[in-house]
Amino acid sequence: MKRVLIVRASAIGDVVFASPFAAALKRSHPDAHLTWLVEPGIDELLQADPAIDALVLWPKAEWKRLWKTHRYVELLRQIRALRRTLRAGAFDVAIDLQSLLKSGLLTRLSGAPRRIGLGSREGSQWLMTEVVPKGGPERRISSEYLHLAGHLGLDTADFLPRLHVADDVALRSRALLAEHGLAPDGYAVLAPFTTRPQKHWFEHHWQALLPMIRDEFNLTPVLLGGPADRDAAARIAAAMPGAVSLAGRTRLPEAASLVRDAALLIGVDTGLTHMGIAFATPTVALFGSTRPYLDTGRANARVIWLGLACSPCRRRPTCDGAFTCLRDIQPQRVVEEAHRALAA
Repeated sequence: MKRVLIVRASAIGDVVFASPFAAALKRSHPDAHLTWLVEPGIDELLQADPAIDALVLWPKAEWKRLWKTHRYVELLRQIRALRRTLRAGAFDVAIDLQSLLKSGLLTRLSGAPRRIGLGSREGSQWLMTEVVPKGGPERRISSEYLHLAGHLGLDTADFLPRLHVADDVALRSRALLAEHGLAPDGYAVLAPFTTRPQKHWFEHHWQALLPMIRDEFNLTPVLLGGPADRDAAARIAAAMPGAVSLAGRTRLPEAASLVRDAALLIGVDTGLTHMGIAFATPTVALFGSTRPYLDTGRANARVIWLGLACSPCRRRPTCDGAFTCLRDIQPQRVVEEAHRALAA
């Protein structure tokens, strides 16, 4: 493997899970030139990774906009431009970690003579020269990527998610903390927000948890999220004087830096929570409708999952919006697991 392309364009959490694959490849092939294809915005999470030599951006949102507005000529021009960029990389191996038709097409666009797909489906298997079925223990974080790395003979020692923060990013995040009178290790990050309602813990639970974090751990709760989460974050923060909402005020690298420097992280099944495990920040992860990784690989990361008969339902809830799998997780249980994570 001399020139390698990794295709894992989204989403944030999945990119975090796949992050140790790059390091494993570089340990096994230190002279290899490694390029990662990723969507704009998420690329900022990988820019400081010493195992990655280059990033190629796939402007998926722009391509969708051109398709919806019937600007097919411009779309074709952009596809050809990306194809030229990829072909210029002269990749001898392209590895599709996303397994979907769209990622398979991007992998095929690279022109790499060897194209490896991880559990390829939706027709992408026909675009690969070899497909490795998904495997590994489902309970373990990053298990499918660990399985592929082992199949390819890579060095899988210490195969856990790892992220890196550039110095200038750390300075910006600490300046943001200073605006609120906070210092590293003096706050707990809360990550309540994600893409689907069946993955959300309830607002009244978060509101009850905030003063417990202050009283039990002497930490200031800091809520993170995107611009769309500002109102919900403000409602939660209003439950406790002194709580800080930074939802919508950070880019992805600054949010990652805040997670790294936190004394504790509590969150649902979302990218920010998985970052806590990547940075070895004491973490409590709340799962309900999605399959949890019960084996985090880190002693200071705890998972709460009630294991109801209907869970995981993934994208097809059967509870008519009751979301009992998360509703029945009580704040006191979260505090108890936080104590265990911090003790570790």
